[in-house]
Amino acid sequence: MSACSKRLLAEVFGIERVRLVYGFSMGAQQAFHWGALFPDRVDRIAPICGSAKTSPHNFVFLEGVKAALTADPAWQDGWFATQPTRGFQAMGRVYASWGLSQAFYREEVWRRIGFSSLEDFLVGSWEANFRRRDANDLLAMLWTWQQADISANELYGGDLGKALAAIAADAIVMPCETDLYFTVEDNRREVARMPKAELRPIPSIWGHRAGNPALNPEDAAFIDAAVKELLAR
Repeated sequence: MSACSKRLLAEVFGIERVRLVYGFSMGAQQAFHWGALFPDRVDRIAPICGSAKTSPHNFVFLEGVKAALTADPAWQDGWFATQPTRGFQAMGRVYASWGLSQAFYREEVWRRIGFSSLEDFLVGSWEANFRRRDANDLLAMLWTWQQADISANELYGGDLGKALAAIAADAIVMPCETDLYFTVEDNRREVARMPKAELRPIPSIWGHRAGNPALNPEDAAFIDAAVKELLAR
């Protein structure tokens, strides 16, 4: 994917060097990939709520999400010929407990963003978000996420430490303090092996969604300030 993006920038737009690669979640994994695969072409990276390699715990979490989706009777011979109904409902409810923190639910933050009840939030936010997608595409995305590893290529041969050490870009890595699957500790271990990286956790109860703060101005301001600082260096 990173190689295709690099080729697109070079051949279509004539861009050979990138000032900043910014990404959230799987986009953050792409930012790490850009830094490792093209260290001479990337000045800065800002991975938000993502990792250089999907952790074992993160992999297992996604197995649960996949199991919920494929339990639907529409799952036939490894393919959804029709879109699932109960599968999307199950996937949304499994994911809802992981995507946001315990404190988010305890403080009923969903009320601030326009939902009248917890059930309304689960249906209107989580289930609705998955129902507008294609189930087969979602499974392909989950597979890609599970396999993410910046060292899984001929350049590094599975040596994650070598791949991280090769990231020459100036970096601010921003996990959320309450993200349940892209954890601060995973990023801490990665940043320790990167030559010019800073770990700057987002102090938020929005869990993974802190990295996509469309309804969350405090976290948006935190991320914006860090990115502006990074670009000004």
